[in-house]
This record gives sequence, C-alpha cells and structure tokens, in this order.
Amino acid sequence: MKEDEADIDKLQQLLDRSRAGASEHLQSIVTPARAASAADLVARLSGMHTLVLATVSAGGRPRVSAVDGHLVRARWVFTTSGASVKATDMRTRPYVSAAYLEGESFGVFMHGTVEVLGDDHPDRPWVEEHLTQYYGVSPSTWGSDIFYGRIQPTWMVGFINEPTDGEPAAG
Repeated sequence: MKEDEADIDKLQQLLDRSRAGASEHLQSIVTPARAASAADLVARLSGMHTLVLATVSAGGRPRVSAVDGHLVRARWVFTTSGASVKATDMRTRPYVSAAYLEGESFGVFMHGTVEVLGDDHPDRPWVEEHLTQYYGVSPSTWGSDIFYGRIQPTWMVGFINEPTDGEPAAG
C-alpha cells in the first residue's frame, strides 16, 4: 500500500462529495451500504487493473480504450505509447472518464483531468519506481516516447455489491 492517511482522507472526501452530488438514480444504486470507502478501494485495488479510459477527440467525440491502471497515492497512474491517439487527445484535451469493473460486484467510476507526468515532474521518480517494481522493467524501455499520466479525479464513486453474512448480492 502506497497511500498514507492524508491520501485516504482526501479520497474519502472526494467519494463522499461525489456520491452526495450524484443523481437520484445513481444514489438509488450506490446506496450507503453499497458505497465503497476509500479504505475499500485502496485495499482492493493494489497492483495493476485494466481501466476503461475515455478521452475526447478534437471534434468533441468520446473515444474509449484501455490502460494498465495502478492506484497509487489514491490516484490512478498509467502509461501508454506517446504516439497513441489517446496520448494526443490527453495532451491537448486532458478531460477523461474512467471505469474499472469486476462484473456486477465491484466498480469504480470517475471523471477528471489527466496530469502528464513528464521526465521533469517531481512525482515521476516514485511513479517510475512503482511501475518498474510491478513490471520488472521501466515502462520507459517499452518505446522511444512513453506517456505517463495520472488522473486527477473531480468525481469518483465506488460500488460494492457482494453478499455478506450469507446474504445474496442485491439485484
């Protein structure tokens, strides 16, 4: 776990704010009993998880693809080819939405902006270290132009719909 208490507190505040401002429909699905806490997310999302990432094209159209997401310091970090369409989108239009799902039992949904973690970014060394430990090699070795990004979430909701104490999952 790379998160400290301040990271978890900040994430919990975002989750609470997001759920409180959500539509009536979403609140009827992500009830207090089904809302994932920051501690739940941090505990469950260790390692790599495939994020579905939506970017915005120059024409304002959504584009969806996937990235290897790592929840580190309570924010998602990822890499992709710097020549990819999604990297081009994020460099000029940093607005994104992302989701991670485990069937109907668990999900995290977010909107925000992508912060480019260039070579000179002060957090790049520890992000690089985390990714290198996970993959066994630095993502920078995967190509001549690797894009490092971190989602700065402005809205996030986590959902848990698993049976507890012998009860079936809610449907």
